[in-house]
Amino acid sequence: MKQIAKADYFARVPIGNAILYCGVLDDETRVISERSLSKAFGIKGGGAHWARKKIISNEEILPEYVSAHYLAPFVSDDLKRKLLTPIQFVRKNGAISKGFAATVLPEICDVFISAKKAGVLNKSQEIIADNAYILLKGFATVGIIALIDEATGFQEVRQREALQKILDKYLKTEYAKWASCFPLEFYEELFRLKGWTLDKRTMKMPQVVGRYTNDVIYERLAPGILSELQVRNPILPSGRRKTKHHQWLTDEIGHPALDRHFTGIMALMRANSKWENFKRGLERAYPKMGSQLALRLFDDDET
Repeated sequence: MKQIAKADYFARVPIGNAILYCGVLDDETRVISERSLSKAFGIKGGGAHWARKKIISNEEILPEYVSAHYLAPFVSDDLKRKLLTPIQFVRKNGAISKGFAATVLPEICDVFISAKKAGVLNKSQEIIADNAYILLKGFATVGIIALIDEATGFQEVRQREALQKILDKYLKTEYAKWASCFPLEFYEELFRLKGWTLDKRTMKMPQVVGRYTNDVIYERLAPGILSELQVRNPILPSGRRKTKHHQWLTDEIGHPALDRHFTGIMALMRANSKWENFKRGLERAYPKMGSQLALRLFDDDET
């Protein structure tokens, strides 16, 4: 029988007008309680839904805030799997709770933002989408992992690692074989926001796109990542780099972190109609990181 996880660190985390109850498990997974997540999206979550959850297995019912049929096209199979298997844990006071890994929060927010953009929500449902956008901006400003650590006091007891050790977990000593990593939609949204036309047959792009990619992605991914990549993957005499930057990211830490970063960035892109508006939101939600390690964003088991 699998032993239930322990959450010795547990606290309430205010984000905007919402209160999330969050914890750090003994394996250092950061979790958000199931009920507080529902309330954060503006779902009452009382009565019928929670009564059903008591008699129906977790595999058969999605959380109320994503169970509506009109949201189905926007809920990926991966997100559905995560939401159908909540994490059970016991708090220090002996109370048993259920929750989800904190890293699913931007994915849930993106469901509502995408649904609103597609025009499938009515006025009352759009309020949930607005709450999702507020949550996305709120936690992204400082990083949900760092915010939970600060609120629970976990940051005072964890061992801080040097910047180079963090970088080594993100970057491979030897680059991986080439594989397309950046989603086409990233460039489609970038071109839309800039008012450009993307030729998908040739995928030829202005040279400035590389600078925008560094600005939006690598300079905001983790402290010192871009400068380290520029050292490990220098520009050759031909004026090009030998490999793509993302080929140096580790499978264990780097690529999962990049995927999570993309989730938030794509939500911000879809939510704006102009590049200038997107950049203002980007600066608030994902400020650029310096070369010094200010916050430990990822741990050994956190992928």
